[in-house]
Amino acid sequence: MAKSLKLQMLETTSALMTAAFGLVAALAWNEAIQAVIAEYISPDNKIMSMVIYAVVITIIAVICIVIIARTLGKLRDKVAEEEAAKEQK
Repeated sequence: MAKSLKLQMLETTSALMTAAFGLVAALAWNEAIQAVIAEYISPDNKIMSMVIYAVVITIIAVICIVIIARTLGKLRDKVAEEEAAKEQK
């Protein structure tokens, strides 16, 4: 029972970390990405700059979220194996 409570806490923490990371990453990269895009895209083409910016941020966020989800999946498997081994004893 303690393991499943621990797993629930880790899952919730993981969800919060994912959301927080997405926000922090977007804020941290905001100016840098806009500056790079402004360097290579004409200032008159604001819509294209915004689309490129949104795509870059989305790619970064998806990669990070996948890494977190895979790590959590491995932890779930480990907890399930430990609980199965405990039940067999």
